[in-house]
Amino acid sequence: MKTVVLGAGVIGVTAACELLRDGHEVTVVDRLGEAASETSYANAGLIAPGHAYAWATPRAPGIMLRSLFDDRQAIRFRPRLDPRQWIWAVQFLRNCTAERALANTIGKAGLCKYSQERLGTVVDETGVDYDRLTGGLLYLYRTEESLSASVEKAKILNERGIVVKAVSPAEAVEIDPALEAVQDRFAGALFAPTDESGDARAFTRHLAAHLERRGVAFRYETEVTGLRVNASKAQAVITDKGEIEADQVMVCLGVFSPDLARTIGIRLPIYPVKGYSVTFPIAGRNNPPSCGGVDQDNLIAYARFGNRLRVTSTAEISGYDKSHRPEDFTHMIKTIRALFPEGADYDQPDYWAGLRPMTPKGVPIFGRGRLENVWMNTGHGHMGWTMACGSARIAADLVAGKRPAVALDGMLLQH
Repeated sequence: MKTVVLGAGVIGVTAACELLRDGHEVTVVDRLGEAASETSYANAGLIAPGHAYAWATPRAPGIMLRSLFDDRQAIRFRPRLDPRQWIWAVQFLRNCTAERALANTIGKAGLCKYSQERLGTVVDETGVDYDRLTGGLLYLYRTEESLSASVEKAKILNERGIVVKAVSPAEAVEIDPALEAVQDRFAGALFAPTDESGDARAFTRHLAAHLERRGVAFRYETEVTGLRVNASKAQAVITDKGEIEADQVMVCLGVFSPDLARTIGIRLPIYPVKGYSVTFPIAGRNNPPSCGGVDQDNLIAYARFGNRLRVTSTAEISGYDKSHRPEDFTHMIKTIRALFPEGADYDQPDYWAGLRPMTPKGVPIFGRGRLENVWMNTGHGHMGWTMACGSARIAADLVAGKRPAVALDGMLLQH
């Protein structure tokens, strides 16, 4: 069966891996020149079922409102003359009830846990290298109030088999000795011992190379412009370099998925949420972190990739603009430098900004619309790296007519 995967980010490449496993003849199409050149390029790198909470909560509307006047908010809303932004925002706000936040968190947690298990399978089978660092992640809290609230919230994850436990500052230092000099700044931490980290770009590119050696065709620098449709099926993918015949099509285009979906009568509730990252060389510094984590009260995530330190922050609902300025990273650099003074060479920053394909619920979209052979695997938001391998298996199972291993409540395409 000829199956064309649209998009060569971590979602598309892992989907190609699972489809190949099932015996498909797979072609992957991407408009850029190499795999993982968009959202997967320089993301946080955390594989974090222990942080699988919905963004849409009863607190979120107030945060978005305050963000109009205060850039220090966790979610920044930047109004634009874009109807899609406002439609998405209304849908997001509808999910900000306690009941929906709980349901979305439960769905998100189940997918993340399953996906991490699938990641282990893919790594065992392919041997891809991506600076993987296992042994857990630390979620640091500077006040007793924020720590206590998070301990209570973590019960949702613990009840679903994701271990998250409170630790004292001294215990956090035992887990990561690099925190010793600053332990008095924290009330404590949550530790998720099975969480991990790794470079999503390296993983995706090495997996793509592995798949190419096994016969998967990658068509880079090829723009998808539409689908050739006959009755209830797509017969070919239309690109700027000709048509590619297809028995099945899988859409993994991230923030660009709605553009293609509209051509076949599907309205995907996906909108870009901008995030910023900066990467530093460790360059012989003598006290880098030994595991990844999040400074929760400063909203800064960090991960070590071999001899590099990645720092990420911000969720900005501001359209498709990926531009950035050095001053956009001032708070991030100040915070990480104070947290790990000898953690990296902070005078050599590598700046980046990318767009997360976010749904109002915070969970991805699977399934098909009126066309029986066009499948969605998109909208993974800020946890695409965590969700990728599980989503790939789920999407491949749906194509095969099999029941996926996890419940997909709220994740199936409505048509």
